[in-house]
Amino acid sequence: MIDDIPFDKSFDLIPGRAQEVAPRVRAIVANNPGPFTFKGTVSYIIGRGNVAILDPGPADDAHIGALLDAVRGETVTHILVTHTHRDHSPAVPRVKAATGAAVYAEGPHRPARPLHIGETRRLDASADMDFRPDVALADGDVVSGDGWTMEAVTTPGHTANHMAYALPESDLLFSGDHVMAWSTTIVAPPDGAMSDYMASLQKLGRRKEPIYLPGHGAPVRDAPRFVQSCIHHRQGREASILHRLAKGETDIPTLVKAIYIGLDPRLVGAASLSVLAHLEDLVARGIVRTEEPPSIGGIYRLADARLPTG
Repeated sequence: MIDDIPFDKSFDLIPGRAQEVAPRVRAIVANNPGPFTFKGTVSYIIGRGNVAILDPGPADDAHIGALLDAVRGETVTHILVTHTHRDHSPAVPRVKAATGAAVYAEGPHRPARPLHIGETRRLDASADMDFRPDVALADGDVVSGDGWTMEAVTTPGHTANHMAYALPESDLLFSGDHVMAWSTTIVAPPDGAMSDYMASLQKLGRRKEPIYLPGHGAPVRDAPRFVQSCIHHRQGREASILHRLAKGETDIPTLVKAIYIGLDPRLVGAASLSVLAHLEDLVARGIVRTEEPPSIGGIYRLADARLPTG
């Protein structure tokens, strides 16, 4: 069964208003709701007095103003970024200019794999290609401030440079867009990769933090169990793809129609890219075949299926 994730679509943050959501953590949601952002992108302020800002958000005047108002009278010492989609990092330059804080992240935006001949980077419009951190973080690096410590946890998959951050003082993890309570995460090649995403889920599944604060929506409660639900969900998607391919070779639009029943039309493109991500992984593992490098327009079959003759 693939509809087995205990989603939580409750959300009570009001755009522009800072609210304490955990010990040492305040949250402000941007007013950028949509099918991919839910009620909006959530920025976080960590600590009191000398603070860090995590994911300053989109280049939105009202949100940037609210974020800076919320830390008025305090000193922003660090800016941390989970990943470089345009709803998370474009506010960084203005917040940095206003505060003088150094910017920490895994690195600039990049595709998860080399582009195939003739392939375009479909999600360039959603990527912050100008972002450059002052300090590039590696897995396990620790960033410390006044009364708080952030452990960098590389979690590629949604993007190649996705980074989660653990806050041991509050026994929680900032999960960005890698794990969210309201919805599954989009994994769209060449921006992201399903093999990386699944490995990152397995990595988080070995951690003990009970609560995740995501980039969109409400906190993830009972996080280790929720992560296992996400893993099972993706395994179910893969099983559905293989079940359909067992009936004969087919293309991605046919697979989307067979797998995503009642899909919001606005999400068909994202679902197609998610299926492509699964197929890329299945081809790499030798389970599925296609004549060219995996693409949206490709025809796919099981690797052990007989080719037509004559």
